[in-house]
Amino acid sequence: MSGSAAHAALMDATYRHQRLIYDATRRYFLLGRDRLIEELAPPPGGARILEIACGTGRNLDLIGRRWPDCRLFGLDISSEMLRSARARLGGRATLVEADATAFDAQALFGTDRFERIAISYALSMIPDWRGALFHAAAHLAEGGELHVVDFGDQAGLPGWFRKGLRGWIGRFHVSPRENLSAALAEVATGIGGTSNCRPLWRGYATLGVVRKP
Repeated sequence: MSGSAAHAALMDATYRHQRLIYDATRRYFLLGRDRLIEELAPPPGGARILEIACGTGRNLDLIGRRWPDCRLFGLDISSEMLRSARARLGGRATLVEADATAFDAQALFGTDRFERIAISYALSMIPDWRGALFHAAAHLAEGGELHVVDFGDQAGLPGWFRKGLRGWIGRFHVSPRENLSAALAEVATGIGGTSNCRPLWRGYATLGVVRKP
């Protein structure tokens, strides 16, 4: 079994039942998702928005309600998660099963450029998370932005809290990417763009943006 297939099987096994309660339970600790959505601020006129690892479709649903003139696209490696996303979004988004590190956007979506790309609490679950970032940035349109939110280093939080949080999220194969800021800067350099990364809630989460000229 290839690495991609093995990861897909792991995610399906993890979320086959969890997907049914995912949104109700994760709302309390996947912090910063709504801030990411608000800061997308896509240009008017049918901007293309892609969410990588779209999960249950929760974010795409809110993005579509916030900016109804946008065209929505989503991909996830888990067919189980996509069952929930399709039930929620219906025909409002184009959803496909694909690997974040190696998807062919033109073949899957009929376009290979997006004005906005979002990755929310997924890099901490993707083995080749740096590869996912570089692959995402390669699909930005001119003036496009890649928005990322994920667990931070929790440096400003008590040690007991960090230990407890990491123990809990580790049960779901989640590992915070403590050098996310440096990785985003590297990705931005690769496309001749800029990056901005900032901690939220004393480092509980990290919110970052890569902008293409």
